[in-house]
Amino acid sequence: MSFIDETKIIDAHGIVKRYNEGSENELEILHGIDLTVRKGEFVSIVGQSGSGKSTLMNIIGLLDHATSGDYLLDGKDVSDLKDDELSRIRNKKIGFVFQTYNLIPRTSARSNVELPMMYARVPEKERRERAEMLLEMVGMQERMLHTPDELSGGQKQRVAIARSLVNHPSILLADEPTGALDSNTGRVIMNLFHELNERHGITIVLITHSNELAEETPRIVTISDGMIIGERKGSIYAA
Repeated sequence: MSFIDETKIIDAHGIVKRYNEGSENELEILHGIDLTVRKGEFVSIVGQSGSGKSTLMNIIGLLDHATSGDYLLDGKDVSDLKDDELSRIRNKKIGFVFQTYNLIPRTSARSNVELPMMYARVPEKERRERAEMLLEMVGMQERMLHTPDELSGGQKQRVAIARSLVNHPSILLADEPTGALDSNTGRVIMNLFHELNERHGITIVLITHSNELAEETPRIVTISDGMIIGERKGSIYAA
C-alpha cells in the first residue's frame, strides 16, 4: 500500500556547504544540492565515503547549517533559524537512527525510548505508554527493562528506532543503520524499515554507501563529489 502524497517534507534548493569560508583553507563540500522528499516516501541517498552524503544529512537533519541555499522542512523555512529554534524543530519533526545506536548506558530500553518525550515535556504516564507501544511495535516488548549492555546489536538498533519515533516525527533519517551489524541482523533492521514505511506510512531517508541496500528502496538518489548525479528506482520497483 502506498502512502505517498504530494506534501513535501524536504524541499531543499541550491544547498551549498563551505568550511573555513573566506580563508585560504576554504573548502566547499556541497555544490548546490536540490532535493525534494514527499510524505510517505522511502528514499536512499547513496554515495561513497567523502561524497558529501553525511554533510547533506546533517543539513537536512538540522544538525548543521548550509552556507547558502533554501530549505523548507515540512513547509517551514528553516534556512536562517537560530540553534535553539532548530533544536526544538529537530526534536519535534525528525527522528534519527545512527550506526552507533547512541543509547544511554545503565538505563533501560524503555527509559531510553522515553527520553525525547521528556525533553518535549510529555506527561510521565503518556511517555511510558507510548514507549511500551513502540517497543512492542519493533519486537522488543520482552526486553524493554533491559539495559543496552544486555542487548545484542540488532536489539539496540530496534530500541533506537523506537526512540526515533516517539515524538511523531515528519521524517526518519537513518544514517548507515546496518553498518555495525552482521548481514542477518541487518536484514532484520531493513525489514523493519520496510514495515514502518509500507504499513505505517513513515517517511524514511536512508543514508548509505551500500548500493545493495539502496536497491531495496523505491527511489535512489546518488551523490558524488558534493553533487547529486542521478536518481533511479530501486531494482525491485523498476518496471
